[in-house]
Amino acid sequence: MVKEALDFLRIELDSYLNLKTFQNTEWVSLENVAFINDGNANSESKSKIILSLVNVEEDNVMKQQENFSRAEGRILYKNPKIFLNLFILFTTNATSYPDSLKKLSMVMQFFQANPVFDSLTSPNLDAKIEKLLVKMHSLSFEQLNHLWGVLGGKYMPSVLYKVTQVVIDEDATSGEAAYIKEIQIGEKMKKIVSS
Repeated sequence: MVKEALDFLRIELDSYLNLKTFQNTEWVSLENVAFINDGNANSESKSKIILSLVNVEEDNVMKQQENFSRAEGRILYKNPKIFLNLFILFTTNATSYPDSLKKLSMVMQFFQANPVFDSLTSPNLDAKIEKLLVKMHSLSFEQLNHLWGVLGGKYMPSVLYKVTQVVIDEDATSGEAAYIKEIQIGEKMKKIVSS
C-alpha cells in the first residue's frame, strides 16, 4: 500500500499542477532524493519535483488490539491491521532558485486545498486505501540538518508531509475457532448462548 499511496499522491499533484499552469507535463517524480546530486539521477528528474519517502512509522493510536474477526457464524484469527504514517519529502530542484520556490509553493497550495483523500472525493484512490490524511510536518533546524545529512546531499528547497491512515492488512487468516458455548464453574455447568 505504500507505493500505491505515493503513486496516487504523485498523480493527483501532477494533475493539479497541469491545471494551474495550463501545461500537460509530468511535474512530479517518485524517486530517492538522495540520488539527485550523485550523478545517478536522470537529467529529466533534475528539473522536477521529487517525491521521496524518508520515514515510515507505525501509528500506535490507531492500532487495533483484536486479533480475530467474525464472519458467517465463525471466528477467524488473523493478525491485526498495521496503521502507518508515511513521511514524504517534496524537493524542488529547478534550474533557478526562484523557480524552485514557486514549485514548492504550488505543492503547499495543493495540500492546503486537499488535506484529505477518500473514495468519495478521489475516485482514483486504490480500493484497498480507505482514506489518506496529509498534514505538513515541520522540522527544527537541527532535525532538518540531520535529515539532509542522512540523505547525503546539500539542502534544496523542500517540504515534509506526514501521510496517515495507510493500512497494511494481509487477508490471510491464521486459523479458525468455534464460539464458546459452555463454561464450567465449579461443579455447575452454565450454558452461554452465543449471539
